[in-house]
Amino acid sequence: MSEAVQELESVAGKYAAEAIKQDAQGARGIAITNYQRSIEALIRLIHLFPDNTLNAVYQQHCEQYQKRIDELQNSSGDVYPSENNQASVSVNTNSRQTTNINLENMIIKEKPNVSWKEVIGLEDVKIALRESIVYPARKPELFTLGWPRGILLYGPPGCGKTMLAAATASEIAGYFINVDAASMMSKWLGDAEKNVSQLFHTARDSSKRENVPVIMLIDEVDSLLGNSQNENGGEIRVKNQFLTEMDGINDKGKNLQTYVIAATNKPWKLDWAFLRRFSKRVYIPLPSLEARENLFSLYLSKLKKDSSVNALDLAKLIDGYSASDIKDICQSVQLSVIDEFFTLADSKGDKNLTCIQLRDVTMNDFIKTIKKRRPSVNAGMIQEYANWTRDFSAT
Repeated sequence: MSEAVQELESVAGKYAAEAIKQDAQGARGIAITNYQRSIEALIRLIHLFPDNTLNAVYQQHCEQYQKRIDELQNSSGDVYPSENNQASVSVNTNSRQTTNINLENMIIKEKPNVSWKEVIGLEDVKIALRESIVYPARKPELFTLGWPRGILLYGPPGCGKTMLAAATASEIAGYFINVDAASMMSKWLGDAEKNVSQLFHTARDSSKRENVPVIMLIDEVDSLLGNSQNENGGEIRVKNQFLTEMDGINDKGKNLQTYVIAATNKPWKLDWAFLRRFSKRVYIPLPSLEARENLFSLYLSKLKKDSSVNALDLAKLIDGYSASDIKDICQSVQLSVIDEFFTLADSKGDKNLTCIQLRDVTMNDFIKTIKKRRPSVNAGMIQEYANWTRDFSAT
C-alpha cells in the first residue's frame, strides 16, 4: 500500500509543482489545469486510503489549490506568459519566500524570562536538564566526553514540559525556539523536509552568529515523527531529514551550543531510530502532594479568599490531577464568583458596578468545582507511562 500512496503523492506533487511554476510565470490557464490535476490525484489518494494519517494535510492542499484556481479564474488579463508581466515577478518572488514565511509562522525565537522557581516541583527533571544543558553551557571544557544535545521529555499532558524548556533557556541566557510539530507539514507538497532543514539551520546559525546557546522545543513530536503502520513516502522523508539533522548536532557539533528538547504525551509512538538520538529520556510525572500544595499556594495568592481556604487540604482532594488541571480549577472558581458578582449586579440594576463587592472565595467553592471536574489523566495512561519508563527511560 505504501508504494501506491507514494506514487499518487508523487503524481500530485509533480502537477502541483508545475502549477506553481506556470502560476509564477503568469500562465494562468496552464496553472489552473495542473492545480486541478493535482486536486484529482489527492482526492483519489484520500478515497483509496481513508486511514492514511496525512489525509487531513492532503485535504488542506486541495482547499489551497482550489482557492488559487478561483483567484486565477476571477482575475483579469491574459492567461499566457508576458515578458513584462509585473504580477509574474511578484508571484515568483512570493514563491521563493514561501518556506521562510512558513517557518517564521512555525517558530517563536525569544529569550524567555522564566525562572526555575516558577516550575513547581520536578526536582529530578531539573537536575537532568542542568546536567545536560546548563552546566555544559557554563563550563564546556569540563565535558571531555561531550554532553547530550537531544533530550526527550515525556509524560501526561499539562505537567510543565514547555515551562521546563523555557526555564532552561532562561537559565543559560539562550534563545528558545518553540516549534509546533503539527505545523511542520507545509501546505505545499514536499516543503516539510525543507522546513525541518531550515529549522535546524536557523538554530545553528543563531547560536554561531550571536554566540548564545539555542534550545529548540519540538512539542508533540510524535505527530511529526511517530511510528505509523500507514507511513507513506512523505512521512518517511521528513523523519529521515530530522534524524540526519540530529546526527549533525550530536556527532559533528562538539562545540555547538544547540539543543533539541522533544516533548510528547505518547512516547510509545516513537521508534528506536528516533530514541537513539535522544540519550536523555526523562519522565515528567503528575505533581506530588507537595507540588500540588505549592501550585495551589501560587494561584491562591492571586485570589481574594476567606480563612477556610487551605492549600494543603485542597492538594489532598485532587490526587491524580495535573498541574494544568489545578490552574483550571482555580480559574473556574474565580470565574464562578465573578459570574455571581455580575448576575447580582444586573438583578439590582447596578450598571456601574459600584454597590456590590466581589465576595471572598471559599473552600466550598473549590469543593463544588472539584466535584464537577475530572482529571485529564486516567490510571490506564499512568500505567502506560510506567511501562514505557521501565523499558526506555534514560535519565
